Amino acid sequence: KVIWTLLVTILGYASSLPVGDDSICTAEELAKYSIIFTGKWSQTAFPKQYPLYRPPAQWSSMLGVTHSSDYSMWKKNEYASNGVRDFAEKGEAWVLMKEIEEAGEKIQSVHGIFSAPAISSGTGQTSTELEVHSRHPLVSFVVRIVPSPDWFVGIDSLNLCEGDQWMEEVSVDLFPYDAGTDSGFTFSSPNFATIPQDTVTEITCSSPSHPANSFYYPKLKNLPPIAQVTMVKLKKNHLGLPAPYLSVPAKSNEIIDSVS
Repeated sequence: KVIWTLLVTILGYASSLPVGDDSICTAEELAKYSIIFTGKWSQTAFPKQYPLYRPPAQWSSMLGVTHSSDYSMWKKNEYASNGVRDFAEKGEAWVLMKEIEEAGEKIQSVHGIFSAPAISSGTGQTSTELEVHSRHPLVSFVVRIVPSPDWFVGIDSLNLCEGDQWMEEVSVDLFPYDAGTDSGFTFSSPNFATIPQDTVTEITCSSPSHPANSFYYPKLKNLPPIAQVTMVKLKKNHLGLPAPYLSVPAKSNEIIDSVS
């Protein structure tokens, strides 16, 4: 009787535990995707203070991760980690890579890391491939806006799994974010640390509400997307290998690490 009571108590407790977004993924274990990042930062769309030289408008390399809900690379309205700060301010990835690897080792929340080459202008494309797992169906990444104080674009925990299926294709418009670690208003602002550190916030046409802000366009209702990302599930051919995705002519790069 005591054992039965104990079992009922344990089962009742287990059923009351929160269920993560990725816990209900019943799709096949692994899926590969092509991820294509398209920069839309043109002088026509964003004429104010558009950087033409020293350096001209461009994008850093992309650094991303596939993971479970136990890991978070960055979140809106939360404080950026030291790794995200270094990446957003200087494009340095070492600390962020270490944070990702430690999360993978400690709580097995990370499946793999991926990167794609930088884009040397405000417009253009870069691409790579990533692998998701049924227990790690979420995708997060960051790309630094260059030049900028600590501004970036990215995705936080996009779930590519829908029940028992992997999504075939998904496109997301990207808008600028402020990492909350540097107080500069303009693309070319000198380094001026934010003390105390602020949270990650989305930059809009009216926020920060200051005429010096490079993205301040008070006559607009919304900023146009400054970039876009598209993820396309790679098909498996008869040999069991992924078929190449040919419709987007962009540079590709291999997954640089796997932290299963």
